[in-house]
Amino acid sequence: MYQLNEFSQRSDLDLQLADKVADILTKAVKLKGRASIAVSGGSTPKGFFELLSKKDLPWKEITVTLADERWVDINDDASNTKLVHENLLQNKAVDASFFHIKQGDDLSVETLADLNLAARSTVLPFDVLILGMGEDGHTASLFPCSREIHSALSKDASPLLKVVPETAPHHRITFSYAYLIQSENTFLHISGDNKKTVLEQALSNEDKFEMPIRAFLHHPSVMTNIYWAK
Repeated sequence: MYQLNEFSQRSDLDLQLADKVADILTKAVKLKGRASIAVSGGSTPKGFFELLSKKDLPWKEITVTLADERWVDINDDASNTKLVHENLLQNKAVDASFFHIKQGDDLSVETLADLNLAARSTVLPFDVLILGMGEDGHTASLFPCSREIHSALSKDASPLLKVVPETAPHHRITFSYAYLIQSENTFLHISGDNKKTVLEQALSNEDKFEMPIRAFLHHPSVMTNIYWAK
């Protein structure tokens, strides 16, 4: 299921999304004593990140993580971790915790096992999940071109897994669909006419292996809130 929210200005989208997410996180902390949010990289969420970082939230009880990450150095410009630290974990959000899904130099079996154990006890299930979408219909690092796509979309997958896309650079680590879909609140944050065209293509068919974002948009019982701005 999905709900499409359209905005003529990206600034309006960022403001409404920040207000919505702030409300969800505040209520989650009041209910459970803690909350978690998984975000995605790219340039699209920067404005949203800045606005959210200035919200008066119980940040000390909130853990931020990434839906996926490139296996690069934290100081590399391709690092989503760097992006989040520079744009979200600022202002009032400096008090939030950050769960690193890129740890160490090698993405080994042992590293994955340790990360999976930590993720289960630290951030899962997410209270908020902010997804992006590539022009090939991938989301997080669930790439249709990867050999791992069937395991990544499997209901039996571990929380975190390694993905090697064939049409994009860098090895990746990503949360699997089985755990992403468990988020209490899921948002797809996209902008621009090109992404609107990709979205329309994704909505026209249910083949998730061709466009993995379809696994979220066509789920029979989980709502994905689409926030799109021109």
